[in-house]
Amino acid sequence: MPKELGMASELGIQEQVFGGEHHSGRVARPLWAAMKRGALGRCPHCGEGKLFAGFTKSVDKCSVCGEELYHHRADDLPAYLVIVIVGHIVLGAFMAVEATSTLSMWQHIAIWVPLTIVLSVALLQPVKGAVIGLQWALYMHGFGGEKDGTEPRPGT
Repeated sequence: MPKELGMASELGIQEQVFGGEHHSGRVARPLWAAMKRGALGRCPHCGEGKLFAGFTKSVDKCSVCGEELYHHRADDLPAYLVIVIVGHIVLGAFMAVEATSTLSMWQHIAIWVPLTIVLSVALLQPVKGAVIGLQWALYMHGFGGEKDGTEPRPGT
């Protein structure tokens, strides 16, 4: 046992583990496999059934294994992640092109605007699928069998 873990256990401090069996008694689900399955548009549980009924509309239930998927709460996170990913790609590429060439403003617009749109549309569904896979693997938002309700405001 590493020295740090030995000292922590002597002090009565437990290691925090999210989504696994240590703190909840539930079987740990494979996080990276679930996220990969979701990114590929497949059920995070079995990897066989389709995850999406439309471009970003997820199915209510897996047609192969029957896993209920309707209670995910991906909300705006996929869009925010796509903005960050595409922003880094496009900004880095723009800066590299700007440093090595002398393109006019119209040439830059003709390159970067379509590239930004294409990358954003291409990444939105895989990122949303990965977020749904993450939520499933960590038993978030009803994937653990409990009811996912809103918490009351403090003081009310």
